[in-house]
Amino acid sequence: MLRIRRRVGERIVIGDGIIVEIIGVEPNAVRIGIDAPRDVPVYREELWKAVQAENLAAASPDVRLPAPDDPPAG
Repeated sequence: MLRIRRRVGERIVIGDGIIVEIIGVEPNAVRIGIDAPRDVPVYREELWKAVQAENLAAASPDVRLPAPDDPPAG
């Protein structure tokens, strides 16, 4: 993992079009701005992990989908 020190207003350039800028620094948080092309997805890690877990669960062969004549759950 590359670790870089930056101050408020300083930027990091990743590849040919991703810019990460330090917007603010607080005692327990750092605010960043990310400028990336629209075709590059940008997620917060906790959301990305949740989506990956849901996708994995949905792809599991243990999941039983209701048959068309099953009564509604609830």
